[in-house]
Amino acid sequence: MKDDFLISIVVPVMNEEDNIPLLYKELERVLNSYSDFEIIFIDDGSVDNTLQKLKMLHLENNKVKYFSFSRNFGHQNALKAGLDNALGDCVISLDGDLQHPTSLIPELINNWQKGYEIVYTIREEDPNLSFWKKISSRLFYKLMNSLTHVEIEQGSADFRLLDRSVVDVIKRIKETPLFYRGIVSWLGFKQIGIKYKPSERLHGTTKYSFVKMMSLGMAGITGFSVKPLHLSTKIGFIFAILAFVYSIYALYIKLFTNSSIDGWASLLIVVSLIGGIQLISIGILGEYIGKLFMQEKKRPAYIIREKSTDSKHNSKLDTP
Repeated sequence: MKDDFLISIVVPVMNEEDNIPLLYKELERVLNSYSDFEIIFIDDGSVDNTLQKLKMLHLENNKVKYFSFSRNFGHQNALKAGLDNALGDCVISLDGDLQHPTSLIPELINNWQKGYEIVYTIREEDPNLSFWKKISSRLFYKLMNSLTHVEIEQGSADFRLLDRSVVDVIKRIKETPLFYRGIVSWLGFKQIGIKYKPSERLHGTTKYSFVKMMSLGMAGITGFSVKPLHLSTKIGFIFAILAFVYSIYALYIKLFTNSSIDGWASLLIVVSLIGGIQLISIGILGEYIGKLFMQEKKRPAYIIREKSTDSKHNSKLDTP
């Protein structure tokens, strides 16, 4: 069992000025029972007083560090910045909205001490969630698991503990856009999941809109599988056969029955349907080509405008 170790806490935040002091107090209360720790806040382009609150916390306690982006680069890239700069023997990531219970941290660490290299959390479904939110969440995980080669448990969150060896592997992964839930599942290692009930958000609003969830889902699906390409090919092949059969039928009616071909409405529907399938297939292909295009540019996943430490890490990525 490990007794003397450094714990790194990584917290991406965006416009969480009211939640940061409360979260810090909770983290400090939990972490003071351990030998050493650091709390790394990643300011993902906040436009409120989030950065000022982080600077004040750093002045009060030098174990609190902050990295401020030049603009909003997204939650997954903020996580990457935290992992890139974390020095701990284990790294725990959680959101800054207080919905990830800090009281679960000792259980994460206990499982890590038992030999698990990845300890992830599974959010229990909130009965107060709207019907649409429940359906969209279930659909998200069902699509992910059916269209990719990784298995992600429903309710999996970015609240997890990673061993230093896992963090070092993740830092070497060169791909954009990032989808850490899929990456962590794909990595393997010795893993265990822990269920938790999310706490209520006290201040602010969620940063994951439906559009952002769709974008994250598309990044996950296209980042871990080419099944959508195979699916679009199969659908195209099926409709090509149906179109050929319909053409034979139309020619037969014209040549052997001497009757005109009726049913312009049905013909229009078929043409529109085939055209829609073609556009969807082209769109899927475009998603993959676009990912290759963006990755080939080798732009950094984030740019750090301001930071609290003189760490070796800066705005130039270790894994471009």
